Amino acid sequence: MIKVLFVCLGNICRSPTAHGVLEHIINDKQLTHKISVDSAGTGDWHINAMPDTRATEAALKRGFDLTSLRARQVTVADFYEYDYILAMDAENLKNLKALMPADFKGELSLFLPFDKTSRYSEVPDPYFGGEDGFEEVLDLVTAASHALLNHITHQHIL
Repeated sequence: MIKVLFVCLGNICRSPTAHGVLEHIINDKQLTHKISVDSAGTGDWHINAMPDTRATEAALKRGFDLTSLRARQVTVADFYEYDYILAMDAENLKNLKALMPADFKGELSLFLPFDKTSRYSEVPDPYFGGEDGFEEVLDLVTAASHALLNHITHQHIL
């Protein structure tokens, strides 16, 4: 089983969106027995909270259901559980690197660069913006999720 963890700051916008999108794609491709997905935040402000309503509504319009997800904070134990820990932005990647144990054997990186066609390297935080920001996040994470799944299936011969 390949395990993927998406990480943003509060785990209520970007990382649960990526979680829901990739999980949906994995379900469609009937790979749930080979790949699992989770999400977390580097901050502790929203522990046990549902994803932001704007993220949930934007995702539902595209057929992605985030309603069962709840925010949690990333822990050192996650480095022993997950094969891919993917940050939404450079600041969260920096925070993850500070938390990462020296014997971590997985991949810790930014998520968006898996999509070689993206002009962005980071998923912008839509929290303080308008509805368009959540649509943009969905566009970016959907493309990157397809690219990540392609990478995983080729890398691990699934």
